[in-house]
Amino acid sequence: MNRLKRTWPLHIMLLPALVFLVIFSYVPMAGIVMAFQNFKPWLGFTHSEWVGLDNFRMLFERQDSMEVIWNTLIISALKIVLNLLAPFTFALLLNEVRRAFFKRFVQTLVYLPHFLSWVILGGILLDFLSTDGGFLNRILSSWFGIQPIFFLGDNNWFRFTVIASDVWKEFGFGTIVFLAALANVNPSLYEAAEVDGATRWKQTLHITIPSMLPIAVVVGTLALGNILNAGFDQIFNLYNPLVYQKGDIIDTFVYRTAILNGEMGLGTAIGLFKSVISMILILISYRLAYKLANYRIF
Repeated sequence: MNRLKRTWPLHIMLLPALVFLVIFSYVPMAGIVMAFQNFKPWLGFTHSEWVGLDNFRMLFERQDSMEVIWNTLIISALKIVLNLLAPFTFALLLNEVRRAFFKRFVQTLVYLPHFLSWVILGGILLDFLSTDGGFLNRILSSWFGIQPIFFLGDNNWFRFTVIASDVWKEFGFGTIVFLAALANVNPSLYEAAEVDGATRWKQTLHITIPSMLPIAVVVGTLALGNILNAGFDQIFNLYNPLVYQKGDIIDTFVYRTAILNGEMGLGTAIGLFKSVISMILILISYRLAYKLANYRIF
């Protein structure tokens, strides 16, 4: 009780955030009932026809829904792998830079894109990759004699474009984690290695990389919980009907199914399926992080 008397102002400060969380995260969970109904907005939850597991059965029977699940897994898995390798490698390279000013300048430059929304970047990419005078296609045409490539309208190129642009946007910000790990390396290890005649490459191989591996394991295992989140904002701002076959993901499919087509029961069932699987994967990933790197939150 005495502790509560001392800390009650902090609890009051948390109250608006708690109310916000309840209103926007917990109250909408009542809508889960739509996954088991042929939901009609004008009938509401109480009068819509109850169909049991029919929506989930339809989810696994429709060919386009299975394509969407595979697209999500492929895009998300490649993003996770490359968004781990790219900052890991870049942190190693940046660690070798000796001029502090240049190092800080490069750091700032590469993680600026992280703070731009996909609405802005989507517009930039649409112009940059356009087949009609886009900067990249003009270079490919004038320098290499390659015909314009429809990066955002060709199924063979769309996944590559999405993954590459996501890595470009996020790798600079991800580098911060690995640079923080490198900052904790004991300098005496490098000094001892120099005395023993180790080259810079040997020091990187036997000191720097092993020092970064634990945090890499943590980042990689925790990312498994987001394997079904392939990036709604990015896909929604870049995709079009021409690339649904290879570029449509669960979140955009739910949006089109529930909001545009009015199949709210099926859309809710897909979203619920994704949420349950994601929760299981998050629990597994935290367990793996604890087992492999002794990382725990609680």
